[in-house]
Amino acid sequence: MSHPFLSEEWMNAARAIRAKYAHLATRVEVSLRINQVITHVPFGEGTVRAYMDTTSGDVDMELGSLENPDATVTTDYETARKIFVEQDQTASMQAFMSGKIKVEGDLMKIMAMQTSLPQDDTALKIAAEVKDITA
Repeated sequence: MSHPFLSEEWMNAARAIRAKYAHLATRVEVSLRINQVITHVPFGEGTVRAYMDTTSGDVDMELGSLENPDATVTTDYETARKIFVEQDQTASMQAFMSGKIKVEGDLMKIMAMQTSLPQDDTALKIAAEVKDITA
């Protein structure tokens, strides 16, 4: 069953996928706490606040906001979907260069995280399953 990206149902399904592979997942080497403000969301009030925290060595992504994040990233729904669901790093760079992604905080940490996220078989399985649950 598929769900709209970043909806409560999607977050629950994505969390279950990450939990299923937790024992196989490669640890993330870069510690980063990042708040995300996603605009032009086609459901709810039009804006979703989420965060990613890698301080445990795992990629934890949840709805809400962290206190004292390393950075806050603001972008539109379609750009966020391309980055997080489609894992399109080219879209990420193009969006940043064209001003579709605004960063407040430690940009160097964000850049370091992009190159340190695991791209092994387990990470690819997780990404494929997350894509499959996304409407």
